[in-house]
Amino acid sequence: MNYEQLFQLIRKKRSFLCIGLDTDIKKIPEYLKEDSDPCFAFNKEIIDATLPYTAAYKPNLAFYEAQGTAGWESLKKTLNYLRSQSNDVFIIADAKRGDIGNTSGMYARAFFDELDVDAVTLSPYMGKDTVSPFLEYKDRWSVLLALTSNPSAADFQYFEDGKGQKLFEKVIETSKTWGTNDQLMYVVGATRAEALKDIREIIPNHFLLVPGVGAQGGSLSEVAKYGMNDHCGLLVNSSRGILYASSGFNFAEKAGEKAKEIQQEMETLLHDGGLI
Repeated sequence: MNYEQLFQLIRKKRSFLCIGLDTDIKKIPEYLKEDSDPCFAFNKEIIDATLPYTAAYKPNLAFYEAQGTAGWESLKKTLNYLRSQSNDVFIIADAKRGDIGNTSGMYARAFFDELDVDAVTLSPYMGKDTVSPFLEYKDRWSVLLALTSNPSAADFQYFEDGKGQKLFEKVIETSKTWGTNDQLMYVVGATRAEALKDIREIIPNHFLLVPGVGAQGGSLSEVAKYGMNDHCGLLVNSSRGILYASSGFNFAEKAGEKAKEIQQEMETLLHDGGLI
């Protein structure tokens, strides 16, 4: 999926919502644990309830890898189910990989050839050669960590050089030369919404993946105010606030209601921005 196709998907769905499939087997309803594949059973119901309201899904690989081979099978079944349901969905593997070139080449093969995802999150801090193998794939995206939403992001990301440039700004400014708008996306936490204005000075046209709305307290309206561009340029992620809106038999229904609530707010923001 290229840049224009992603924008048209957002317009069609009237939503730039990304749902993080951070499926914790300890948090899913008890009755699902009797299923032969509890995580996939949970994901399937979440997808069925939320697909009309979301443009993207983002499984966090840690939640699957923690279960060993069974978790990997749950992930593959989830991805296959998404592909079987609709072409109108963008899939991001939240893997945060980053290693030397030949190793990155194997990671790229794993995510793009084997798992057939549209995008993968990467750490760019080892430099261009760690990202280049992913950029060789047509219509696939590298989502680079820029300014994250966790409390300790300030430990390193706000470090300033002698000219007053922050480290995350240097990372964005340098890495934007590695590929095109069709290849590169950046992670910018919603809890750092005030920084979006400055980030847009560096990358006015790129898409941003924005976690931290919902359970982490980020403001959707603030993100749109500072981050939206003329192609929307945003995928805003919500995970726990949707997945665990209820722990009972109605968990999927409540997840759908929460996703619809966010989608309706996004539709208003897209309309106000003249994008739909």
